[in-house]
Amino acid sequence: MSEIIDKLVAASGLHHIAVRRILVSAPQRYKEFTIAKRNGGRRKIAQPAKELKILQRAFASEFLSDLPIHEAATAYRAGSSIRDNASKHAGFGPILKMDFKDFFPSISDRDWCEYCQKNKLFEDPQERRLSTLLLFHRPKGGSKLRLAIGAPSSPMLSNILMFDFDKHISELVALDKVRYTRYADDLTFSAPRTGHLTGVRKAVSKAINYVEFPNLKVNREKTTYITTKYHRSVTGLTLANDGRITIGRDKKREVRAAVHSFTLGKLDGESIERLYGYISFIHSVEPEFIDVLSKKYGVNAIQSLRDASAAIRQARDTDAYI
Repeated sequence: MSEIIDKLVAASGLHHIAVRRILVSAPQRYKEFTIAKRNGGRRKIAQPAKELKILQRAFASEFLSDLPIHEAATAYRAGSSIRDNASKHAGFGPILKMDFKDFFPSISDRDWCEYCQKNKLFEDPQERRLSTLLLFHRPKGGSKLRLAIGAPSSPMLSNILMFDFDKHISELVALDKVRYTRYADDLTFSAPRTGHLTGVRKAVSKAINYVEFPNLKVNREKTTYITTKYHRSVTGLTLANDGRITIGRDKKREVRAAVHSFTLGKLDGESIERLYGYISFIHSVEPEFIDVLSKKYGVNAIQSLRDASAAIRQARDTDAYI
C-alpha cells in the first residue's frame, strides 16, 4: 500500500479508490483564468477542483509542514505577515528591491524530485510520482508540470524549495552588512549605506547559478533602489526614517476619505467590504491609526462599518445579496 494514499485517506475521509482516481488525473483538475495585476497585465491562476484542494491541504499538513524553511522567507508562514517582512528592514538605510519573473510557474515537478532525491524523501519512485501528480499542474497546451498559483500547497512548497537559495543569498550579502528577506517573489535588501548594496545584484546572480533548483530568472525591469530621501516601501508598507512602519500618507488619505463616505451612506456593498477588510489589515500593521479614525469619525462609525460588512457577507452567503 502507498503511505501517501493511506495518509490522504485518513486525513480527508475519502475512500482509497476515490483518492487514487483523483491523483491519477490531478494535474488536469484545475480551472484556469486570469486576474488583473496591480501594475498592469494579467496574472494566470490555476484553481484546483474542490476534492483536489482537500488532498493538497492534507498532503501539506502530513508531509510538508516539518520541512525546513529559511528565516528570510517571510510569506505564507503561520503567524507571519507583511509587517514582519517590513520590520526586518525598519530603522535601516537604503533599500534595493528585486523580484523573480513568473515565480510559481518557474518551479516544476523536476525541482521537487531533485529536492526529494537530495533529502531522501519519497525514495520509492511510485510514491514520488504520486506526490508530483498531486502538487503540480499541467497548463492547457503544456507538457510540463508546474507549480500553480491557486493551489493551497504551492506557497509552502515554494518556500521549501527556495531554502538553498535563501540560505546562500543571505550568507553572501551579510558579508556586506546587508539584510535580506523574501516575500514570495519579492526580494528586499537593506543596508546602512547605498555603497553596501552595490554587490547585491551580482550576489543574486551568483546564488541563482549556485543552487541546483529551482531555475529562477530576475525581472530586471522591476529592480529599484530607494534611499532614505524618499518613501521607502517594503511589501506595500512605508518605512519611516525613525523606524516606524506605516501604511503611508497616501493610503491614510484614501482611508479617511472612504470612512467619511461611509458615514454619509455613499459606499456600495462591495466598497464597504473592501474598506472594512483594509481596516482589519491596519489593525495588524498600524493600530494607532484606528484610534485616529475613531477620534475623528467616532467609535460608532468603525463599529457600524464592521456590522455593515458582516451583514453584507452573511446576506451574500445565503444568496440573498444581489
